[in-house]
Parts: sequence; structure tokens; C-alpha cells
Amino acid sequence: MHFPLNIKVHYPEGKGRIILRAESDWTADVRPTRVEGVVTVFEIKARAPFLYFKPCLVTDESFHWSCGTNYLAYIGEPESLNIYPRFYSEKAGGTITEVEDYTCFETGRLHKTRTYLPSGYHENPLRSYPVLYMHDGNNLFFPREAFLGQDWQVDETMGMLDDLNIINKVIVVGVWPNDREDEYTRPGYEVYGRFIVRDLKPVIDKRLRTIPGPATTAVMGSSLGGVVSFYMAWQWPEVFGLAACMSSTFGWKDDLMRRVASEQRRPIRIYLDSGGPGDNYEVTRAMRDMLLLRGYKLGSELLCFAFAQDRHNEKYWAMRSHIPFQFFFSKLPHGLQQQH
Repeated sequence: MHFPLNIKVHYPEGKGRIILRAESDWTADVRPTRVEGVVTVFEIKARAPFLYFKPCLVTDESFHWSCGTNYLAYIGEPESLNIYPRFYSEKAGGTITEVEDYTCFETGRLHKTRTYLPSGYHENPLRSYPVLYMHDGNNLFFPREAFLGQDWQVDETMGMLDDLNIINKVIVVGVWPNDREDEYTRPGYEVYGRFIVRDLKPVIDKRLRTIPGPATTAVMGSSLGGVVSFYMAWQWPEVFGLAACMSSTFGWKDDLMRRVASEQRRPIRIYLDSGGPGDNYEVTRAMRDMLLLRGYKLGSELLCFAFAQDRHNEKYWAMRSHIPFQFFFSKLPHGLQQQH
């Protein structure tokens, strides 16, 4: 039995021709069915319902295997698998920008940011990306900047999930707080939220190759950062369609449960978690139950987990971060992506 697979490789013109090498014979060239400008199309009959393969770039002088781990194609994908390879020595885990300052025009205050750009961003300009806005940006990438020297290892985790062919690549914008307690709770989170929506996000969408809609724009944080993440998605569902709220202090200097109970249901997907016991376990469960009462579907629109003995710190949030990353950005067959 043979299984049909359709693979489209997107790469800029004029740099060489694209072939594939596959696990059936890593020394044999798989030639394309056709070339459509920057897209090289391969229609393959595989012997199994999945296939490991690598694009290769061939020039008159050289032969380049694509960087990173092998790609994986599944029979479950009813339409083409679109891939955007890189062939040169860019850092496998992606790159992190220097600290940049953005102005909140409402207050005149500056907010520091760092941005994670996934591997291949610079080499292959044909691809655009979902965006994840994360609070407590100083804790995300480097131990020297993070609270007590423990960072979330966002770049390493994103790179690992990409190597496993689990998620679509994502741009991550880490925003540093000036005053967490003010900016991440009511009423201060109103001004902070407007800064991200009105001042920061338009610049990010203009400067970088983003996919700007709510289905591809997420917001995420822990503790008070989880509260402001939920607030921003609830307040601006046309901007943020995805919210991850870890160990969130719901009910302390916010009115989010009352709003969920009394206001129109928002078209958003929500991830909640906590450690347990303690670590805001009770209020996280209460928020979960309120969302279920409002009709959110567990598994597709809402996930909620409790992690026994996990404590309230960056080490444990880093360990769990791959779960919301997969919930929001998983590679799924085309039909399931439309339903998700």
C-alpha cells in the first residue's frame, strides 16, 4: 500500500534548485513534480502513513541539506504540507533581539522588550508568523536578567518543539514591567493593555512578518501576568484570540470572574493552570468552572491543569510552558486547524 503526500517547499528564487532526500533512501534525489515560482511541489507515494525527509538546495558549486532535524509529513494532512527551510548556519534555536524601548504614548513611560525570532526568519523571507506577547519579559530568555537567575528558557523550548515538528514557528515579544502590581492589576492593567494594543502591536506588525489576526495572536503570563493576560483577551478579543494564564491570582485587584459571569461570551481560547496545593489552585479552578458554565468547551476552547507540588516560580512555569505553546500553535491537519 502506498500513501499520497503533497509537499510544498517555499524558498526564494535564484539561490539554487530544491530537491528532497527521504528516509526510503537518503542518498537518492526526489525531484519535484513542478516548480511554481518560489514554490517547489513534490507529490510522493510513501510506503508508510508518514515520511521523514529533508529539502536540499543544489547549485552548480554546492549541495546544502536543510538545517535542523528532519521534517515529518503525515498522511493525515489532506492538503499540501507547506515548509520554509533554511540551509545556512543561523542559530538553530532562533535569535533574540537586543533590549528595545517602546513608548506608551498615554503615559510617556518607556517599556523594555526583547523579541524572539524563530530560526529561518532572516534567511527565508517568504514566511509570516503568529505572535505571542509575554509579560515579565525580563524572565523569559536570560538567567542574568531573570528573577533569582531562573529564566523561562522560551527560546530553547520553542526550538525543541520545532525540532520535533510539533508546533508552527512563532515570534515571541517579551515586555518588561515597570511596576508589576500596578500594570498587571485593575485599574492599571487598562493603561498597560492599551499600550500593547495601540502602541506596541502596530509597530511589531509593521516591522516584522507577522500574521496579525486574533487566531494567531496570543498573550501569556504567570501570577499577576496571568491576570493581565486574561484581561487583555477578554477586553480585546478582536486582537488577542488566545490567552495563557499560569498560576494566576484571579480575584485579587481584578473583577474578571464577575465580567465572565455577566458579560457576553468572548470568542477566545484559554489555557489555565496552577500548582497544587496552593499556587492559586482554588481561584484557577473557580475561573475554569465559571468558563465552563458560560459554555466554553473543555479541550478545544479551554484547557485547565493542576500540577501537584509545583511551586510559584519561574522554574515550574518554564517546565510547563510547552503545553500552552502546543495548545495554541500545534501543527494539525488542515481540516482540524480550521475547527480548532
